[in-house]
Amino acid sequence: MKSFLVGLLLCSAVGAQAQARATLPAREVGTLHGAGSTTVDAGDYVYISGQGPRSADGALPPTFAAQARQALTNLKSAVETAGLSMDHVVYTTVYLTDIGQYAEMNRVFGEFFGKIPPARAVLGVAGLPDPSIQVNAVAVRNLSERRAVYPPNYKSDEPFSPGILTHDRLFVSAMPRTGVSGDKVLDDPGSQVDFALDRMKAVVEAAGLDLRHMVFVNPYLTAQLPTRIMNEHYARRFEFGNTPARATIEVSSLPGGAQIEFTGVAVRDLEKRRAVRPKNMPPSPTASPCVFAGDTLYCSAKSGFIPGPNGGVYTSTTAVQLRQTMRNLLDNLEEADMSFCQVVSTNVYLDDLADVRGFDDIYVKYFGGELPARTVVQQIAPAERNADKDGHYPDLEQVSLIAVRHDCHR
Repeated sequence: MKSFLVGLLLCSAVGAQAQARATLPAREVGTLHGAGSTTVDAGDYVYISGQGPRSADGALPPTFAAQARQALTNLKSAVETAGLSMDHVVYTTVYLTDIGQYAEMNRVFGEFFGKIPPARAVLGVAGLPDPSIQVNAVAVRNLSERRAVYPPNYKSDEPFSPGILTHDRLFVSAMPRTGVSGDKVLDDPGSQVDFALDRMKAVVEAAGLDLRHMVFVNPYLTAQLPTRIMNEHYARRFEFGNTPARATIEVSSLPGGAQIEFTGVAVRDLEKRRAVRPKNMPPSPTASPCVFAGDTLYCSAKSGFIPGPNGGVYTSTTAVQLRQTMRNLLDNLEEADMSFCQVVSTNVYLDDLADVRGFDDIYVKYFGGELPARTVVQQIAPAERNADKDGHYPDLEQVSLIAVRHDCHR
């Protein structure tokens, strides 16, 4: 796990894009836990916080199917409050506390989307603010160039598109182990990584792009797949020092028994892609700190890790780790001439959801006025909070963010 946030900042006007603004449904549903806006309208795109399974009166439906339907109803309400429809949704992440409910979730999911469903990732996690499901989303305002992208020989009746192309971006699904004729996954971890990377590459190329266009990647992997092996194979696919921003997330389980999947975002025009790296940070073979797609900045997940020769995590409390996380995130934002007030969406990964209140007490201090859209999950079982022989503690939180250039005086 890893982390997120630091110091209260004054917002500055940087850029010519329209103001980002938060919106709430007419009847605020009882699904948004902690500090976050239900939706943030950032001009071309709208970011929707993780929506859980409770109805507006706080009731939790009795069955999983009803809970899934309520979570998606809450998502629909949030999208419509922004003046859009579910046809505008281009990407969703579905979190399940029981991956065994995948087929039933698929059945309900398909009820909410038309002939061109969004790109999607489905992740099995250890905990959610409200079991058993949470769904977040990104929606595009202009439908004129929204279209699905399919790799050659792709065959699947699942209710998601391998990729969704918009006027300026490609949103890539976490591709399951089935769907392309003749593909087989070998048992060794390196082959599994290459297989998953090839699936992502096939979607990108079907859109007329290549991996150089990627601005952000989420590797999702289980404890059975060593991160070291993933990094070795991943680094071979990208230019050293100019890799996409990345959030590597260990999860409890993935659909179909997979051990690794990749999802991400690519920019259509390479002239609008620019990696950002603080001057005191060496180039990396696996992740750029942040990458621009036009005026949108995708930043790698950060934790309370203190960089340097004797670097590490030196505290066993989530709140103190978060302060260092925010310092790390601020370094990246400032290198891009941006600040926390321009953050439109965050993903927060906690070691233990019991820490969310203490996390939020620190988190809210870094945003002036309206908060970004937010999703909070506990993706794996809690770690032992003991120091190792070097005095390092485990990461207790991790945060990735998206920021958009806009006038912060909102």
